[in-house]
Amino acid sequence: MRLIPTRAWAATILFAAFALLPLIAESLDDNYLVVIATRILAYAIAALALDLILGYGGMVSFGHAAYLGIGAYSVAILSRAGVTDLTLHLIAAMVAAGLFALITGAISLRTKGIYFIMITLAFAQMAYFFFISLSAYGGDDGVTLNERSTIFGQPLLENDRGLYYTALVLLVGLYLLAVAITRSRFGRVLTGTRENPVRMRAIGYSPFRYQLTAYVISGCMAAVAGVMLANQTNYVSPAFMDWHRSGELVVMVVFGGVGNLLGAVAGATVALLLEEWLSVLTDHWPLLFGLILVLVVLYSRDGLSGFFRRRL
Repeated sequence: MRLIPTRAWAATILFAAFALLPLIAESLDDNYLVVIATRILAYAIAALALDLILGYGGMVSFGHAAYLGIGAYSVAILSRAGVTDLTLHLIAAMVAAGLFALITGAISLRTKGIYFIMITLAFAQMAYFFFISLSAYGGDDGVTLNERSTIFGQPLLENDRGLYYTALVLLVGLYLLAVAITRSRFGRVLTGTRENPVRMRAIGYSPFRYQLTAYVISGCMAAVAGVMLANQTNYVSPAFMDWHRSGELVVMVVFGGVGNLLGAVAGATVALLLEEWLSVLTDHWPLLFGLILVLVVLYSRDGLSGFFRRRL
């Protein structure tokens, strides 16, 4: 009998643990665990989106938080207009993020290396200052959402558990989509363009088209995370797309293991849990977090996922 691959087992265990967490929180009478876990799921989606282009396409984007902000503001703008349906929020967020990624990606991908990093950062900052200029939505102060998105007209997300399981379903669905993409012909060509774009052009493939397509898909996925974050916080501000947030996403991917989709999910989970626990111990928790990150990079170049894979 053919055994299920280890990574499939690991994914099953991780997502099963996420599914059981609200029951554990209920038994402990601690709903705050569900709130924190919802935030983790949203960032896990964003880290997954970034790893798709960083780990498989070799594109180091330092402006991916822009898509978080686009997704979040899609919820705020549509809700202000009286449109509260989650499906419409997700569609609007992905369309807006896809257009932004298509335009900025077509320009950014004409550069390489450090220039690509800096130009993605520049475009993200342009989006950041654009939303600061929107005084109708609070400018730099942001805007508070009066209610969460609805599903078929029902306020199912008003309950924290309903929001949590919705975020979990989206994460699992996007993870399976990302796995299917990376295992497809498209994913193999994308990986080939990362390894040797000259050779890929020589055999008839256009690295630019494949990289741009992956960049747009990644932006759309990150916008979904923005929709979930807006609902989790009931608040939207330009801080969602600040360059610090982009740096945090890169750290999550590196922490979990670049080029490992499940590692991106695990990296976001561990990074945010460490942030919560270390902040309880000391106000200088970033120093301790940085030390842990340095140790991970020094002793496990492929992150936590590589560390556990070697041990197992």
